[in-house]
Amino acid sequence: MGYGGYDLEAHQAATKAREALPKEAIFTQGACHADMSPAFMKPRESRDSPLHPSSVGVVFALDVSGSMGAIPHQMATRTLPTFMKCVTAVIPDPQILFIAFGNAWADRSPIQVGQFESEAALIDRWLGLIHLEGGGGGVGESYEIAMWVAAHHTKMDCFEKRKKKGYYFMTGDERTFGTLNAAQVQSLFRETIPTDRTTNEVAEALLETFHVFMLIPDPSHIEDAGCVAFWQHFLRERVIVVPNPEDMAVVAATLIGIQEGQLRSDADISAFLESRLGRIGAERDRILSVVSPYAAAVAAGPLSPLGLLGPPQPFPAFKG
Repeated sequence: MGYGGYDLEAHQAATKAREALPKEAIFTQGACHADMSPAFMKPRESRDSPLHPSSVGVVFALDVSGSMGAIPHQMATRTLPTFMKCVTAVIPDPQILFIAFGNAWADRSPIQVGQFESEAALIDRWLGLIHLEGGGGGVGESYEIAMWVAAHHTKMDCFEKRKKKGYYFMTGDERTFGTLNAAQVQSLFRETIPTDRTTNEVAEALLETFHVFMLIPDPSHIEDAGCVAFWQHFLRERVIVVPNPEDMAVVAATLIGIQEGQLRSDADISAFLESRLGRIGAERDRILSVVSPYAAAVAAGPLSPLGLLGPPQPFPAFKG
């Protein structure tokens, strides 16, 4: 997939037309759409084409439970063209795949999987097909299933032809479960795996083909649960706390620029934000403060190995 062309002006116009619409008018699905169902799913492919000879797969794995459903709405009404505008400055042929997830122990639509796309209308289509189930019980979400999908059900020319990793951005405000449950994989995907796998094993497999980032929005309301500390222990420098959720798309694109080696210093990042996005003053400095630690970690290299989560617990969330 991902063969269509991208038109920034058309994407901006379409997004602008949706800006005043409530979430319910954009995300109309009352259940998992058949096209996003994980049952018997085929691999999601990011492939080169004459229009996109240097394709790079970019996955947005979105926690859509509770208040986290605001992020897909922001992308649909404001920020997704901004992401595409600045990411195409550092990788010319990004192809976007949306994964939506919740709690596989409790939700009706715990995992939803789109396709890699390059064309604005198709990117928007998959985003709009997501079922925003809501809920959120504060006991964890199934991040490990979203990671497993990207690790085992994607095929990307960037990696297969050029040994270049894709990008995996995951949003969330809770902890993951300690285990990928084999029975849930069978139930959701109609696929058999020999045994449960630890979330560490799942994440290690994901890191083989993707640069991985955990984006945590507005930590003030979740700090008591230790969410930030948990993820920092697990994913180390790959955890990016974004106090203003509307900065998510810009932060993600800037992180790609850093990883690609095009934004090596705070001065490079500041110039990028100013020249490409018109972000100046306090707004520029706010984003710079979010991404600067990762730039420093990349410069110092290599990134830290994953933190061990300890003995896995299937439910509730691992408290380690």
